[in-house]
Amino acid sequence: MKKNDKKIKLDGYEYEVLEAYENGKLMVSDASADYQATAENTLKKNRNINIRISENDLAALQRKAAREGIPYQTLIGSILHKYVSGFLKEAFE
Repeated sequence: MKKNDKKIKLDGYEYEVLEAYENGKLMVSDASADYQATAENTLKKNRNINIRISENDLAALQRKAAREGIPYQTLIGSILHKYVSGFLKEAFE
């Protein structure tokens, strides 16, 4: 670290990582390509579906989406993706 940098307390491991970074010893992981491909596949839209939901539920979804600044269909797709990916759990689990 340069002498002008703010003093941050690092533990031993963090200091080793910092030294490796500053000395150019850190390498890019081969896994980053896999993460990129996974992210791209997640964003692909393959199918259209039609569903029936109550007017109240639709209105609530539209309000939440408006607060987030996204289209309500994007919000619904995000919720479904999180659920099937295991990131969104049922409340009674």
